[in-house]
Amino acid sequence: MATIFNDLAKWQDFNFFIFVSSFNHKYQRKMETQKVWFVTGASKGLGLTLVKKLLSQNFRVAATSRHIEVLIEEIGDASDAFLPLKMDLTDNENVKAAVTECINHFGKLDVLVNNAGYALMGTLEELSSMEVKDSFDVNVFGSLNVIRHVAPHFRKQQAGHIFNISSIGGYVGSFPGFGIYCATKFAVAGLTEALAEEMKPFNVHTTLVYPGYFRTGFLSKGSAQTALNPIAEYKAARQMEQDHLNSINGNQPNDPEKAADVLITLSKEEMPPVHFFMGKDAYLYAKQKLDLIQKTLEQNEPLATSTDISNH
Repeated sequence: MATIFNDLAKWQDFNFFIFVSSFNHKYQRKMETQKVWFVTGASKGLGLTLVKKLLSQNFRVAATSRHIEVLIEEIGDASDAFLPLKMDLTDNENVKAAVTECINHFGKLDVLVNNAGYALMGTLEELSSMEVKDSFDVNVFGSLNVIRHVAPHFRKQQAGHIFNISSIGGYVGSFPGFGIYCATKFAVAGLTEALAEEMKPFNVHTTLVYPGYFRTGFLSKGSAQTALNPIAEYKAARQMEQDHLNSINGNQPNDPEKAADVLITLSKEEMPPVHFFMGKDAYLYAKQKLDLIQKTLEQNEPLATSTDISNH
């Protein structure tokens, strides 16, 4: 009889364990999908793809764009799950208001994706100071504006995840005619490395994403910009520009739907990476640069390390 009762107790314990495990799994999954994402540059391209993917998986999303009517047309009006926001990245107070509205609407904020940006093509000589400034205002200072107003919230809740979308051009800058664009993305890479260390004590993860070429409208007319006053002598730059606008555009090797899946997967990792190269082409370019840097270090080490102050 005692054996029967012991077996029954074990069976009950086992069933209770299964119940608790199932409940915990469902609870964790619910909490995961209840996360609130804040995505900039969400009216087209990777941003729009990501927002649609998030909503399809029951996340809650605040999506920003200068053109809120496009967000509403593509996705819909504000709801319990979705909040379209008209936001000018270059206006610090406007960004502050958008972040505040998101938190007021959803009660919290968990994941930031700094995705907004645009390509500017032109050599360093031919681009005007205004063209360069506009590019940095959006691609660099725009992201800083958002970080500045999201960081206090993440620090307070001791949790969060920041994705800064750079580019493989933020690691490899040897593309004639893309110097300023690459410079903005190098800047994003540099500030993100520091940000990762600054936010680490607050249990906030930071991931710097270097995408390769994804098949979006990023290089299409109306998105990519070219120099207002091109100089004909820069033949290599003009060829690179035309290759991107006419050959690469529409034939990019990477799928934005899969990119969205990758970002969602990274957001669920316990220890997500700080550096993340996305796409086989991004890996190819990154490895080529790493090989070049390693070779250069080895070739120049005796001369480069001869600068010590002598004690003699």
